[in-house]
Amino acid sequence: MTQQTTAHWHAAAKSMKIRAHGIIGGKSTQAQSGKTFASVSPIDGAHLAEVPLMDSADVDMAVASARTAFEDGRWSHQPPAARKAVLMRFAELIRESRDELALLETLDMGKPIADSLSIDVRAVANCYSYYGEALDKVYDEVAPTGKDFFAMVTKEPLGVVAAVVPWNFPMLMASWKVAPALAMGNSVILKPAEQSSLTAIRLAELALEAGVPEGVFNVVTGLGPDVGRALGMHMDIDGLFFTGSTQVGKYFMEYAAKSNLKKIGLELGGKSPNIILSSYRDTAHAARVSANSAWFNQGEMCTCPSRLIVEDSIHDEVIEVLKDVAKTYAPGDPLDPATSMGALVDARHTQRVLGFVDIAREEGADVVIGGRKTREKTGGSYVEPTIFDNVTNDMRVAQEEIFGPMISVISVKDQDEAIKVANDSPYGLASAVWTDDLSTAHKMSSKIRAGMVYVNCYDADDMTTPFGGYKQSGIGRDKSLHALDKYVELKATWIKL
Repeated sequence: MTQQTTAHWHAAAKSMKIRAHGIIGGKSTQAQSGKTFASVSPIDGAHLAEVPLMDSADVDMAVASARTAFEDGRWSHQPPAARKAVLMRFAELIRESRDELALLETLDMGKPIADSLSIDVRAVANCYSYYGEALDKVYDEVAPTGKDFFAMVTKEPLGVVAAVVPWNFPMLMASWKVAPALAMGNSVILKPAEQSSLTAIRLAELALEAGVPEGVFNVVTGLGPDVGRALGMHMDIDGLFFTGSTQVGKYFMEYAAKSNLKKIGLELGGKSPNIILSSYRDTAHAARVSANSAWFNQGEMCTCPSRLIVEDSIHDEVIEVLKDVAKTYAPGDPLDPATSMGALVDARHTQRVLGFVDIAREEGADVVIGGRKTREKTGGSYVEPTIFDNVTNDMRVAQEEIFGPMISVISVKDQDEAIKVANDSPYGLASAVWTDDLSTAHKMSSKIRAGMVYVNCYDADDMTTPFGGYKQSGIGRDKSLHALDKYVELKATWIKL
């Protein structure tokens, strides 16, 4: 495959005709109010499109469309092999549209084009392939009852499902929900983040082209307090599945309680502890991987290992390696294939992230490197990779999710203190332990209260493993076969013999 140049991507961006509309009942749809909002690129502040500013009236129309499609069985009654064929075709269309989708993703939320191509689009296509392949291999059960009864345990699609997704991995987070929901026969309403609506629209178009029936995959665009709340409060939505901040996740729990007790799944925030012990022989390697993982995607990741917990004896070496790695993450043009760190999603988020630099200093931490906005003449939203040292775990930079390229280094005297610090958090999404001692690896992995523990690595990934967390990091799991359980109801049917 030919490696495209920076000039190619800029020319492609200039000539791209961006489609900005909702999709309801298989049709391109504008907001009933006629209102729109601007999609602005964080790369340079350029105006990309006017996106429909939908509201509760549009949500009602999308729900009615999805409900009709579900009840008449155009998708929900299709045999698994038929749904499989459509999802596999959908995955192939995503691969065929890789350049277009990658460019839209980069323009819309600022990540490097190389990552959009090699990571995001590839993972999105693989997600639909995985669930397409899996769906005709999901079996129901016969319960081991007495001889006078025959009892079946069957999985039935939930019905009308809403997916509300964030802006850091717009396509991928949508696909982690849409793919298993479609696989199990549901009708879906996708609400993308207002900062990154464009690839959601294109995915729905490709789904229609692949053969997903009209009304089965709908997209409503707009603001969270309007469209998100309307979905959460809707009485005819059977399940709502959200990825985003913990605070907004709590809102959706409230909405479910105040409406129809719809099923809720939440993948929320994190402040992932990353423990490097002196028993790991290659301290420099551990520090390099930690920095790469923390600054990947501009640090805009719920699994970002932003709490770097190190034993006192290796602290100074770790800091020096982090400083060296930071030099390779100077923010650059996201349309340059050589760029490692792109733009933060928008100006407002950039100011929030930079605010933690002042917070760190006020609370007594040292800013070792970074902490400044850069590339200001571009009109974009760029922040240098940043290292905070002499951090204590009660500081806000150790407790709050920053969602930017910032690492807080916390020194500890031993393993026991490392575990105590790691678990002293409202979150429990991801974590890591670096040690060459197998017994230590097992013991510490079992003691860390997190949904994912990486040992001598970070952010290893495969569709076959579940993704989700403990505590205020959410409810339920994305990815793997376990995710299918969220999108079904279990029915027990007793037959008297």
